[in-house]
Amino acid sequence: MLPASHRLSSAADFQLAVRRGRRAGGPLVVVHLVTQNVDKATSSFGDPVRVGFVVSRAVGPAVTRNRVKRRLRHLMRERVASLPVGSLVVVRAMSGAAGATYRDLGEALDRCLGRVVSS
Repeated sequence: MLPASHRLSSAADFQLAVRRGRRAGGPLVVVHLVTQNVDKATSSFGDPVRVGFVVSRAVGPAVTRNRVKRRLRHLMRERVASLPVGSLVVVRAMSGAAGATYRDLGEALDRCLGRVVSS
């Protein structure tokens, strides 16, 4: 489980990450990342990396959406330490994530995070 200090909960922070952040996507997930350097004046960044998840009904019924969210939370918990301090991350699951294995989700997440952090 992702600790409460690493959870993204305000709509304004979700909006900031999606609209102003860098984006990398694939068939399973899309990752949006905004760092402290992008918008120091208007953001409410703290020291910890904060992560939010978007899993729409297009992914499947509630049971499937919740399973995808749990997997993504667990995968991000292992990767939070490798992200820039104070950044906001939004992970959006695509419809293909419903049938993906845990390993496939992890590889897709690593690929997207690598592209968005390096740019």
